Amino acid sequence: MKASSCLPVLTLLLAAALPAHAETPAAIKAKGEIVVAVVPNYPPFEFKDPATDKLSGFDVELGEAIAAKLGVKLHWQETGFAEMISALSTGRVDMILSGMTDRADRRDQVTFVDYVKSGPQFYTTVAHGADFKDMLALCGKSVGTSRRTSFPTEIAAWSDAHCTPAGKPAITVVGTEGSADARTQLRQGRFDVAMQGSETLPYMMSLEPGVYAPIGSAIAFQYTGIGIAKADKPLQDAVEAAFQQTIADGTYAKILAKWQLEDIAVAKATINAGE
Repeated sequence: MKASSCLPVLTLLLAAALPAHAETPAAIKAKGEIVVAVVPNYPPFEFKDPATDKLSGFDVELGEAIAAKLGVKLHWQETGFAEMISALSTGRVDMILSGMTDRADRRDQVTFVDYVKSGPQFYTTVAHGADFKDMLALCGKSVGTSRRTSFPTEIAAWSDAHCTPAGKPAITVVGTEGSADARTQLRQGRFDVAMQGSETLPYMMSLEPGVYAPIGSAIAFQYTGIGIAKADKPLQDAVEAAFQQTIADGTYAKILAKWQLEDIAVAKATINAGE
């Protein structure tokens, strides 16, 4: 059963149980806004609308909905991905909402309110799709993926678990500057296959029809979370409650549907659920 199929029932059950508004921390309430770090280069989660140059995407709309539940304005602050956790730890931003994976190695500084669950997906160009009739055809090939994610490690682990026992050569992992860079280099033929989150592939394929071909299914599952400073328990509780309210009143389901992301829905808010 898809996670999204549970949402209508949960909406009815939770709506009566939840308060009308999340409890906004005093510091956030006093300044009247919540400052959120974002890198607008991960469609359909966050990107600049080419027609208006305004922030758009699933994360953007979800963030605005959460801020509304908290009764404050949301101020987006564009930040380099590598600087996001530092910005959070030093108080330059209040939280991160930018497709960040909930990983154990980040939790010494960040607590995650998890809001979608997806997985890393291999894909290639349509011109080479026939070369990958099964997943073992990946063995001995080069795969490009963002070095800022856990995907290089995921690829190496998959290769060790499948290629080595089959007596096939290992996959060669090529780190890129991001998913967009991986797609560019794939089209240029600099490697054989690329990997990015399964949640983004349908959107990218709709923008560039006839260009990309998925290979198999996602090789693992991971949570994406809203990052909040580990010491900031009041904001963690408030954002968890606010997100839960977006599930209960149907806002979450509507935003997911708009961006064709129903398959990666979570049934409820969780804290640090990633591996």
